[in-house]
Amino acid sequence: MSVSHETKKALRELGLTGYETQAYLSLLEKGKMTASQVSEAADVPYSKIYETLNSLDKKGWIKIENGRPSRYYPKAPSEALEAAKLRFESRIRSWEQSLLGELQALYEKRAVREKPDIWIIRGEFNVLAKLREMLGIVKNELMIAVPSLPKELVDLVYPMLAGLRSAGVNILFMVSKGVEEKTLEKIGEVAEVRIRNHMFGGGIIADGKEVVLLLGEEDKPNLVIWADHTGLVKFAKDYFEYLWRTAKNVNNL
Repeated sequence: MSVSHETKKALRELGLTGYETQAYLSLLEKGKMTASQVSEAADVPYSKIYETLNSLDKKGWIKIENGRPSRYYPKAPSEALEAAKLRFESRIRSWEQSLLGELQALYEKRAVREKPDIWIIRGEFNVLAKLREMLGIVKNELMIAVPSLPKELVDLVYPMLAGLRSAGVNILFMVSKGVEEKTLEKIGEVAEVRIRNHMFGGGIIADGKEVVLLLGEEDKPNLVIWADHTGLVKFAKDYFEYLWRTAKNVNNL
């Protein structure tokens, strides 16, 4: 069965071993089979086939029809994926209890932090994770300045901003001239929006306590810095407020 490298990689990342992937794909292609038939079709050693099939059953990817001999058949990929999602969500909840319940408490016991943090963040997923973390803890005010505003970014942040707005967070959103009117209208539903002719880089300031600076090209920043350094955050907030005062309100355009 010809399956793309990306699909096989996804199955591995979902927790399937090489033998399990081969067995499941063979069952998808040929349908119900005995263990020996799966072993031959999937090129899995017979000494490993029962271990492989039992593991696939526990992970929710196949079903077993008892008999002499037992037969194995695949679950629908949509059903198996849903089961995998539930397992991952359960594991994440367990990790959260340990990390936030125990390690976070140890972290917060320090009366004074040795020094403020300044990090360079690399990689799109790491940047998005840090932004989600910031948006998850902001309580009072969120300042956002972005030179460009692609639809993909709007679709990503809109639900989070809507949740913050409903919780009473004051959101100030500043963009460069040229953003589509429909995009401005959508963001305007959850934030006060202003426009400047030009912006070099951007940033996000949460409650005046931490900042993410986006430096570089308008379409894709090449340097992302996170900091909770009091002086750096104050400088970023003061600079944002200066730009905000001289920006145009979208309602007056």
